[in-house]
Amino acid sequence: MSASIVAPLPERSAAIAQARRELIHGEAPRLRGAVRIEPWILRSWERCLEAGRQPQQRISFEPVSQSAERDAAERNRALVSAARPVIERLSRAIADTRYFAVLTDADGIVIDVGPLPDGTDTASRYARNIARVGVDLSERAVGTSAISTALAEQESVWLHRGEHFFEDTSIYSCAGAPLFGPRGDCIGMLDLTGVQAVERPELRHLATLSARSIENMLVLNQPCELRLHLSWPGCPRGEATDGLLCIDADGTVAGANAAARQMLHEPLARSHALHCNDLFAMPLDMLFDAARRGDAVLEVPLWSGLRVQVRPQRGGKGSAVAVPEPRPRLRDVEAALIRKAVADARGNVAEAARTLGISRATVYRKLWRGRASGSTD
Repeated sequence: MSASIVAPLPERSAAIAQARRELIHGEAPRLRGAVRIEPWILRSWERCLEAGRQPQQRISFEPVSQSAERDAAERNRALVSAARPVIERLSRAIADTRYFAVLTDADGIVIDVGPLPDGTDTASRYARNIARVGVDLSERAVGTSAISTALAEQESVWLHRGEHFFEDTSIYSCAGAPLFGPRGDCIGMLDLTGVQAVERPELRHLATLSARSIENMLVLNQPCELRLHLSWPGCPRGEATDGLLCIDADGTVAGANAAARQMLHEPLARSHALHCNDLFAMPLDMLFDAARRGDAVLEVPLWSGLRVQVRPQRGGKGSAVAVPEPRPRLRDVEAALIRKAVADARGNVAEAARTLGISRATVYRKLWRGRASGSTD
């Protein structure tokens, strides 16, 4: 029996170049099925061709007008604020790769950037071309890129060199992930770009996780009366898996992260107001009461028959961390009542004991325990 010989896969750059010749320039295929390009890239190439674009056209990364830049900054103030700490952490993770982070709004306009790689070489100049607040990096301006495809497809992507439509942008490699607001609408994207850098497709995963962190921060910053942290029973909790749900005083859902929308199977469409009672087979008052008591975790039934674990917390007006008020310890409450009774009796312990209906020994013991535990008036 003879062994079959399998031809090795072509080099990545050669495969991309062949795809460009066939799919952009119309060259006859050399071998059916030999060239594979990601479907989102092909769709973007087709849109560029339909718009009358040619790959050899020169691209100038001109910023938008100052008034448009100010408008974009004002509209995206909350997004930039939520993204800043995430981009700082992200920049440390990619510091040695010569990649950098770019944040855009839903129109592909740059609204924030992370630290750029050091240097004065050509790569640094090309990095500075796109890493400027106000620059339009949408598909209409720069053709196929991680920014344009992530916004168009609303999913994370990876593009390398010649997968960009224009030749001027073929020096970039980039990962992109869309960003969704508390109401579930796409509000921007996070991009990780390198210039003449080694291909790092694993950055797609990093961009996706970082985008989820930004979305979670947006939900944590959302003003609300009650914030619910959701998880499945028996599953480990974590930032990447926990659902976040914001509830107004009347029980209306004010926002949620992607995990909560998936867990509850609710898109949170703008066309109708979703009420907490539509989700949980438990009275709303019980969730508010649990938050006031500082209960750690409740197991809450859904109308579907499933159950979720819920950590209820009192919300706030834009506070990123909602900390429940600590419940006073019973012994501290007792000690405070006894001290008040003694003070009302002008220091007469026997009279205070009679008022409280306890013995003098109990008064002394509980007062001493309160002082020993560090309680103060």
